[in-house]
Amino acid sequence: MYEFNKCVDRYNGNHKVKTFSCWNQYLSMSFAQLTYRESLRDIEACLRAAGPKLYHVGIRGKISRNTLANANQTRDWRIYADFAQILIEKARKLYRNDSFGMDLDHTVYALDSTTIDLCLALFPWAQFRKKKGAIKMHTLLDLRDNIPTVIVITHGKVHDVNMLDQISPEPGAFYVVDRGYLDFARLHRISQTGAFFVIRAKQNFRFRRLYSRTVDKSTSVQCDQVVVPENFYARKGYPSKLRRIRYYDKDTNKRMVFLTNNFTLSARDIADMYRCRWQIELFFKWIKQHLRIKAFYGTSENAVKTQIWIAVSVYVLVAIVKKRLGLNQSLYTILQILSVTLFEKTPILQAFSHDKCRISEGNAGKQLSLFD
Repeated sequence: MYEFNKCVDRYNGNHKVKTFSCWNQYLSMSFAQLTYRESLRDIEACLRAAGPKLYHVGIRGKISRNTLANANQTRDWRIYADFAQILIEKARKLYRNDSFGMDLDHTVYALDSTTIDLCLALFPWAQFRKKKGAIKMHTLLDLRDNIPTVIVITHGKVHDVNMLDQISPEPGAFYVVDRGYLDFARLHRISQTGAFFVIRAKQNFRFRRLYSRTVDKSTSVQCDQVVVPENFYARKGYPSKLRRIRYYDKDTNKRMVFLTNNFTLSARDIADMYRCRWQIELFFKWIKQHLRIKAFYGTSENAVKTQIWIAVSVYVLVAIVKKRLGLNQSLYTILQILSVTLFEKTPILQAFSHDKCRISEGNAGKQLSLFD
């Protein structure tokens, strides 16, 4: 609450607010995310049905769809973006010592984006094509904990490669990206900060081989070369040496070529690191399936960003609950259990226990049968 109120005061969120505060708005929208409500009317009906229990959740004001719609439209979305960043920092500390499938001391990030389609008639500010609207959710994901560290929401027309200008490279960290982020000048800036990158090369990438390194072809690595770009603009943007690795994936029967500025790790480790990039695709799939970020309760840009950032904070909160309570269930299972136990007056650990209710045999005869 203290950190949340600091975010509210930073943007003067409760200015001229009498009853329905930003905290009430956040709790109402979080309830909608956890229980997958379909509309503002749906949120209003369900919360009013649980009227006496709202006090225990923390909601003090009266729930009205018009009030909630106005709050989503007018209150600064950066309140919830800043609060989500605070939760992200707490979650990353909890998952700091976890492994993501590789024994590395370096932090590994995956950068990618997902497109969220919108109806152009309802969202005219998000024009993507002539008759189509869309926004992009650019995400930098820490592969060690599957926690998004940077999220930028833009119009669908913004190219992915521009996000390389939005991140501050961490020295010693790896940034794994797809071929859509291939811009040699931007990659060179990452290299100059002491960070490393792993990226797939395009088919038309022209290079001059300086020398080849010895490889073990039993690891599916076909070649490991030190090269320099041959194209004029590529050589101008990246004047240093690059490492080119060609890898054959037996599972997909594909040959992939990677470029990196790291000359220390083995070629197989570089290929395995790129394979772990698939976790960001699974993150996008999970959050789209289990949280409300494809259908929106408001049509303004502020309402859309507010809903997305609250959804991200709910995802991070579920991850924090899982780690702090030492739960073995998946994030999906925890989310489903929370959706039906939000208003229950039971210890949270009891909701996630597997102990089954036992009925005393002595009282079994007093229980009427449902089908008699």
